[in-house]
Amino acid sequence: MAGWLTFWHMIWPALGQGLLITLKISVISLTLGLFIGVPTVLLRVYGPRWLRWLAIAYTELFRGTPLLVQLFVIYYGLPDLARLLNSWGLPGQFLVLDRMTAAYLALAFNSGAYQAEYFRSAIQAIGAGQMMAARALGMSKYQAIVHIVLPQAMRLAIPAWSNEAAYIVKYTSVVFIISVQDLLARGQMIIAKYYNPMEILITVGVIYLVVVLGIATGMGKLEARLRIPGLELEVERI
Repeated sequence: MAGWLTFWHMIWPALGQGLLITLKISVISLTLGLFIGVPTVLLRVYGPRWLRWLAIAYTELFRGTPLLVQLFVIYYGLPDLARLLNSWGLPGQFLVLDRMTAAYLALAFNSGAYQAEYFRSAIQAIGAGQMMAARALGMSKYQAIVHIVLPQAMRLAIPAWSNEAAYIVKYTSVVFIISVQDLLARGQMIIAKYYNPMEILITVGVIYLVVVLGIATGMGKLEARLRIPGLELEVERI
């Protein structure tokens, strides 16, 4: 036991730094995904037909393809496109992204597609009569969406959205493939140094578990606080 505590004291600084990077990527990607998902679902539900099809194409593309492939396309594929644009005399350097930016974008676009579906289910759970009543009171369609429909939908979507908040912490583990020094990458470095994969992988797994359970507990309390009595969605919880 004393030997393990000594070893833990040695490896924790590296794992702690990796955990901070994992949490940073998770928070930024989840937030960007929210800002992507909400406009997407509004376009899909209320937009003109051609914008609806664009929103559907985006959500199905990012929900239907592996996250790792999306990460590779953004990090390795966009520079190829940049070189092609440069060969045509067009600016393309903005497509060459550093590792962290590529990680943020890949996770954000993936999360945004799932969040859009969570919010779509929540919006569709709100009776159409509320929109009609708002319009009858003189509200514009935009005002009715912003002040009547969307606030209720955001509260209804919390159970499903809390799953996404927990999942994205685990999804960040793919970014070590492009040499982002997240929690898993730090664990791999420690394994290469000390040659004890089982202990390190179990330790990393426990850290992920603690973080995910903490998020699930916090979101459960938030859900209970904001629950609308009599207006709830049945969703699968982690």
